[in-house]
Amino acid sequence: MNIKKHLPWLGALLPVASMQAETKPNVVVIYVDDMGIGDIGCYGGKFVPTPNIDKIAQDGLLFNQYYSSAPVSSPSRCGLTTGKFPIEVGINTFLNNKASNKKCEQRNFLSDKNPSMARAFQSAGYATGHIGKWHMGGGRDVHNAPSIKNYGFDEYISTYESPDPDPAITATNWIWSAKDSVKRWRRTEYFVNKSIDFVKRHKDQPFFLNLWPDDMHTPWVPSQKTMDSERTSWTTPPNFKEVLTEYDKQIGRLMEGLTKLGLEKNTIVIFTSDNGPAPSFQQMRTNSLLGVKCSLYEGGIRMPFAIHWPEKIKAGGINDSSIVCAVDLLPSLCALTGAKLPLDMELSGEDMSRALLGEPQIRKKDLMWDFGRNKAFNYPRGKNAKQKSPHLAIRRGSMKLLVDSWDENFELYDLVADPKETTNIAEQNPDLVKELHIELMEWWAKRKIPAK
Repeated sequence: MNIKKHLPWLGALLPVASMQAETKPNVVVIYVDDMGIGDIGCYGGKFVPTPNIDKIAQDGLLFNQYYSSAPVSSPSRCGLTTGKFPIEVGINTFLNNKASNKKCEQRNFLSDKNPSMARAFQSAGYATGHIGKWHMGGGRDVHNAPSIKNYGFDEYISTYESPDPDPAITATNWIWSAKDSVKRWRRTEYFVNKSIDFVKRHKDQPFFLNLWPDDMHTPWVPSQKTMDSERTSWTTPPNFKEVLTEYDKQIGRLMEGLTKLGLEKNTIVIFTSDNGPAPSFQQMRTNSLLGVKCSLYEGGIRMPFAIHWPEKIKAGGINDSSIVCAVDLLPSLCALTGAKLPLDMELSGEDMSRALLGEPQIRKKDLMWDFGRNKAFNYPRGKNAKQKSPHLAIRRGSMKLLVDSWDENFELYDLVADPKETTNIAEQNPDLVKELHIELMEWWAKRKIPAK
């Protein structure tokens, strides 16, 4: 019963914090692992129907120029969490063992002294939870990574690549195992079950939830039979289609759970991916964009992105023009919810909340990426090796410059006219190339952080 509705005079007597709690939107960030922009129907994907994921976009707002902050897992997640470009927090590729991290010139874990989206919400009175993949520190031989609670989470369930993995999905000292009590093909269901439980327990207060499953990352193991006898199929299209079908089903269960609890209208649900796909199936999974996971070409960093908030966002919108990045989500969500930004820490992202609400908005800051700075980065590999990009990139307006820090072999693309990056126009635009290159190299020199 809404007491204020029936006895409006009591509103003047209720504490301000209590009144605010009734109107603060909940926030759920669904962060898919290795999903390409061409995987799902609302972006033209033809693999299998994805009606539940599509409905998030159809009932909300879809973006066609949204970017991850990195083309691989750990730095991508760090960018979203902190609102800072990953190089600025010392993470530039997937976190591995200490020897590999040192070779890649990165830290062993994300420092908990950095800004944190969860901490901002926690300080604003939100219940906070993380369910699924972490991969920002812990696992392998890194035993001193901070607790996930240090980043502002009240509770969590995480995978092997974390400081305190869930035993139900880590029976052995590896990412997954046939011995796990929750089998590989049931993991997304397990994470959604835990998410629905979290939401039920916190339905009477505002909540912030990371739902970060480890699908659609390989291996694609849709059944016991596949696990036991069909290992060669673990990266094939038929298995991919089965796993994607199940993934869509589970996202539908999550959205249905919010609806049954009466929370759908005032819950901001964001659906996106950490980086591009691998394998790409001849670029079908990138909608023919150049690049794959571990590449700074568009297929490695341009991601699907839909935001759903029926109370504030008109259904059926498509934003073709606003350039939004994962590093923008911390300041943007703080603006939308009233949570306070960490004022003593400079963020790389900017407040793009007007765009998230469906209004036209042009970003002011340039976007920059770093990936693959030395020979320790031996990927993309195999058939995808030809899509290896220079290790630095900057986007300003429609223009994107790529270059390695040790030479001046420039690649410049107009992403509005040429989103597939087919025609290098660097020679025709020497002044712009020089201007972007100076900014990029100053950023590179300033932000390069040695491993500790």
